[in-house]
Amino acid sequence: MVALPAVDGRQYVYRVYAPDDALPADLFWDAWHCHDESPFPRASDHFDAAVIRRVG
Repeated sequence: MVALPAVDGRQYVYRVYAPDDALPADLFWDAWHCHDESPFPRASDHFDAAVIRRVG
């Protein structure tokens, strides 16, 4: 799960499916590109602003 803060003050959370050896930066960019294609307000593109948690 990757949470991205947006300019509207909310956090948008995305489930990113990736192999176990995926780098955190790869997870971030997958989530950010999903958000960027959505109708939601712009998310921060700063890697250190994201919260990344492994689930399952």
